[in-house]
Amino acid sequence: MLNRDPYADLPELPTFTLTSEDITDGQPLPTAQVTESLGGSDTSPQLSWSGAPEGTKSYVVTCFDPDAPTPSGYWHWCVSNIPADVTSLDTGAAAQPPQGATTHRTDGGSDAFEGAAPPPGHGAHRYIFCVTAVDTDHLDVEGASPAVVNFNLFFHGIGRAMLTGTHEETED
Repeated sequence: MLNRDPYADLPELPTFTLTSEDITDGQPLPTAQVTESLGGSDTSPQLSWSGAPEGTKSYVVTCFDPDAPTPSGYWHWCVSNIPADVTSLDTGAAAQPPQGATTHRTDGGSDAFEGAAPPPGHGAHRYIFCVTAVDTDHLDVEGASPAVVNFNLFFHGIGRAMLTGTHEETED
């Protein structure tokens, strides 16, 4: 595990509050948020946020594993253009995102949430759930990768809230 902070080189943004009925910051993810191939169900967690900065016109929700054995980490979920009046997502909302929202392909090629799936024996991975407040109601990112969506947030992000879960697969 590289143990780097993938947000360290981005502009510092005001923070707001992100909570979940399904995941606890700094704790192992429940089985539902693990990939099916490892006994989970690839279910996106419930998320609620509050205290976004004035001027928020939409949100982007992502889940990123910075510890994946690639130079660029691994995107497990990305939804942009979530309307500003939406301040929570139910468990499993990745399968039915809010009206007007744009889903983006994960690094595994899915438009849905991909659960935790670290290689066996690679150590604990962090899964960073991030909600970014955006200064425009629509980012022109249809068909874009999560990396391109986040590049746009470099210019349009005005606040950030995060929760981090972990998961580890041991070798048999």
